[in-house]
Amino acid sequence: MATLPTIRSLHPRPVLAPMPRPLRTASGAIPAAPLVLIDVQTDQDVVGRAYVFCYTPLVLKPMCAFLGDLAGLVAGKPVAPADRFRELSQTFRLLGRQGIVGMALSGLDMALWDALGRAADRPVVELIGGTARPIPAYDSFGLVDPVADRAALEASVAAGFRAIKIKIGEGSAAEDAAMVRGVRDVIGPDVRLMVDLNQSQGATEAIRRIERLAEFDLTWVEEPVAAEDLEGHARVRAALPVPVQTGENWWFPADMARAVAAGACDMAMPDLMKIGGITGWLRAMALAEAASLPLSSHLFVEASAHALAVSPTCHFLEYLDMAGAMLAEPVRPAGGMVTARGPGFGMAWDDDALARFTVT
Repeated sequence: MATLPTIRSLHPRPVLAPMPRPLRTASGAIPAAPLVLIDVQTDQDVVGRAYVFCYTPLVLKPMCAFLGDLAGLVAGKPVAPADRFRELSQTFRLLGRQGIVGMALSGLDMALWDALGRAADRPVVELIGGTARPIPAYDSFGLVDPVADRAALEASVAAGFRAIKIKIGEGSAAEDAAMVRGVRDVIGPDVRLMVDLNQSQGATEAIRRIERLAEFDLTWVEEPVAAEDLEGHARVRAALPVPVQTGENWWFPADMARAVAAGACDMAMPDLMKIGGITGWLRAMALAEAASLPLSSHLFVEASAHALAVSPTCHFLEYLDMAGAMLAEPVRPAGGMVTARGPGFGMAWDDDALARFTVT
């Protein structure tokens, strides 16, 4: 690649993508994934692609509007993700970067990295210093009924997944224990089991609940209290033998640094859309290495396989297929592993799906 491509335009599109398994959590249900697909057109006729997950359809239109306005700030500039990330961070310093701003900046960063990979005809993992390799994945479920969902759980194990995560915290502590016991009975003793409380408890109640679950050999308990409650996370961690996992709601590496300093977790799980895209992840993975924290991903299967492949403390990739319905070739795990594809992140939109699921 002799010269960097130049950004010509930025085109966001709102979609409601059907999911293979609608997701139920203690914080609410997600029957379909509200995504904004991002296309960055360059002067080398290369299009960089990425997407952001908006959690609720209410955010689709404002996210598209904001991304559309960002186009005027980046058009005519080189596809240099770290430079654009720095400039835009400075632009919004007084406003702050959480929420829609942070999601948009991270999504743009991922699209720029994808464009660089496509321009070089190489996967992003090679541009950031690594090679594509199989990453252990866990199959990510929502709230489950061990009886009604038995076939789905058994299918995950049969497909080669050696780890499964379920969500708890919607009902009573006894209901949580019954769910976890039932899932452990289905998957057996040799498959790792994680649980996610989705910020649903206070520290005292979280400790009480998790004490009842320790006998089921849990790999981690995720976000037992509010994401911003670092002291609460540290209390839970100090009181229990089950490792505490958190990080999907850290906004940029500075939030991660504060959590590490507070002793809030045994493991780290940044989200590419909140940590700052690939540019932010590269900084976050250094923090994880320095703190000896096993590093896992949250969502964004396609890009996470690239980021984890260069992470010194790589642990698990979360397999939760948010965007597969929109892709010409969705990512499919092989033997419970996911391998990065290229060029870029290896994503191409499915034109028929765009026609069916675009929100107008």
